Amino acid sequence: MDIAASCSTKKYVSQKVLRGSGITAGLFILCSLLSASSAWAKDFSQVDGETGVLHVTGSLTQGACRLEMQSAWQQIDLGNLVTGDFTAADQRGEPVPFQLILRDCLLTGGRLRDAIKGGTVWDSKQPVVSVSFVAPADRYSPELVKVDGAQGVGLRLLDSQHRNVRLGYRSEPVFVAPYHDVLTWYVVPERTSAPLVAGAFAATVSFRLNYD
Repeated sequence: MDIAASCSTKKYVSQKVLRGSGITAGLFILCSLLSASSAWAKDFSQVDGETGVLHVTGSLTQGACRLEMQSAWQQIDLGNLVTGDFTAADQRGEPVPFQLILRDCLLTGGRLRDAIKGGTVWDSKQPVVSVSFVAPADRYSPELVKVDGAQGVGLRLLDSQHRNVRLGYRSEPVFVAPYHDVLTWYVVPERTSAPLVAGAFAATVSFRLNYD
């Protein structure tokens, strides 16, 4: 082989959202491939062992907004819940808010189909975004997020208008304010029909921002 590659990689965690894919946190590898000169090939021939070429490719795509790191990785503490407050199915605890902070939102406009109401939401300048939440569903109440470590309770997600969020589906599209905006959501503990078993619990929920 008379070709070698000199590859300089730069890794960084970016909170930019890829347009059209909605990916939140990503690892981008920037690499330039250089053709090897005949001198390099000659030097390689003097080295014991096998030689080869590593080709690395990638792409860097501009998103409508940048998601702040503190929003991408969050820990939400629901505090100490008392079993006496969840004696019947569908009883709920206090909603606990969490926020998605968006920076550097570009005035590029946006268009999204509203999966809930139908039709299309668009603007020639303001970006439009929807959010999808993905998590294991509770066995007894599939609209709730399953928790590990306790039984008889699940987690309901609500949007800023306190409307139910369907797991795995896009939320209603919202317009994003130019340059900077904050989207608010809520986590609510809720009793299911399963027997109530106390214990420390945890759950993991992934989310995705969707652009046009």
